[in-house]
Amino acid sequence: MNVLVWLAAILFLLMVLVGGKKGARSFIALFLNFGVLFTTILVMTDPNADPVILTIIASTVISCITLFYINEVTSTTKTAFISTMITIVILIFFIVIVTNTTMIQGFGEEEVGELYIFSFYIGVDFVKIAASVIIMSTIGAITDIAISIASPMREIFHHHPTISRKDLFRAGLSIGRDILGTNTNTLFFAFFGGYLALLFWFKDLSYSVGEIVNSKVFSAEMITILCAGIGIALVIPITSSITAYYLVKTREKNELSK
Repeated sequence: MNVLVWLAAILFLLMVLVGGKKGARSFIALFLNFGVLFTTILVMTDPNADPVILTIIASTVISCITLFYINEVTSTTKTAFISTMITIVILIFFIVIVTNTTMIQGFGEEEVGELYIFSFYIGVDFVKIAASVIIMSTIGAITDIAISIASPMREIFHHHPTISRKDLFRAGLSIGRDILGTNTNTLFFAFFGGYLALLFWFKDLSYSVGEIVNSKVFSAEMITILCAGIGIALVIPITSSITAYYLVKTREKNELSK
């Protein structure tokens, strides 16, 4: 416990030294987002609760904390928030279909050996739970990309106020292309880094490559990575189009009011 406190203190000091007040708000936001996730998990255990609806609500709250609490309410955070929520809604229904089709929900045979003494009637929809897990795993990356595109687009518009909506949209896509590959790789290594122990277990059990690829646990992880990548790819054109529309529309309204 003392180690956790010291690590948290070091992180707080570094975030404050580097980010100032915004760094302090970012540190507080970590605990607020953790509270949202923990509360969502507790509510999901209720058989009457819909995991998809809960995930959308939790994603909305997390996005509000990440965007509005840390970066305050601006035109940039507004467009980033709208883009994030549109991407999440599209992605979650896509993931529900994929999860149901591939049947990756529930427990794999590697996990059953440790759970056989328990009842498997939990009373929750594992298709929706699997979709919720994927969304919760990618909400941070999607929000990060949305603000990373909306912010430079606002700067471009500020320095070139007569730019057309089409050119501004293309600029957003160009920015998105630069960060698409790095963010996709970040998610890939983050997910697989957490499953290194499982890969070692596969090796100890003398699994062949075919058995590893066809195992439910491995398939679920790969589908999570691919769906996360799809979400990252989706948010780029969505953010670019919404930000371009909002900025140009604001300019036109200002011109009419003069």
